[in-house]
Amino acid sequence: MASVPSDGTATERERADWRRSPWTRPLIAIALGVSLVFGGAFLWADEVRSQDDRLDHPLNPVSDEQSRTEVVEPARQIVAAAGLQTTNAGYQLMSCKNRDEPPYQGAIYLTFALPTGVRAEDYFPKVKTALVAHGWTEGMAADDDRLAKLTKDSVTAILQTDRDDTSMGVLRLYGQCRNVNDHRNDATTWINITGQLG
Repeated sequence: MASVPSDGTATERERADWRRSPWTRPLIAIALGVSLVFGGAFLWADEVRSQDDRLDHPLNPVSDEQSRTEVVEPARQIVAAAGLQTTNAGYQLMSCKNRDEPPYQGAIYLTFALPTGVRAEDYFPKVKTALVAHGWTEGMAADDDRLAKLTKDSVTAILQTDRDDTSMGVLRLYGQCRNVNDHRNDATTWINITGQLG
């Protein structure tokens, strides 16, 4: 059996030989790649779990009345700023997860008459301009001039023509998903709020 010199020369030679091996770089690359893949998967899974957790446990939950006020006040502002001729408006707490489970958000569905003789593609850009002047921010540009998406103070407003009657418009407002009260057994009906918006 050969003895190893005490100065460590053979060990240094073995390390140098291993570094020159044709398999060294691919093995290191594979080891780093596997580490990156597992690290990325761990971060992704944690982010997905965090998003679900944020939905299930929102910061600063709100009461039923706060959910309602969060969308009713902006609806009043939009009706006044745009001069909408409201024909009907309803309010409901909607589940942000599925049909029944908390958290919930306040939602409004409002119909309004377009001015007589005015085409929707001429009217909606004017409504958008009026709302932007009142602090609303226009969302992604729509290819259709009969559609507008705006946001303000975490409330989303969507304006569009009525699918069944082009002389009518629809305004939908959605608040934040912060109401964690249990409404699973409530009747899921719209509450008429038409009189509160004029």
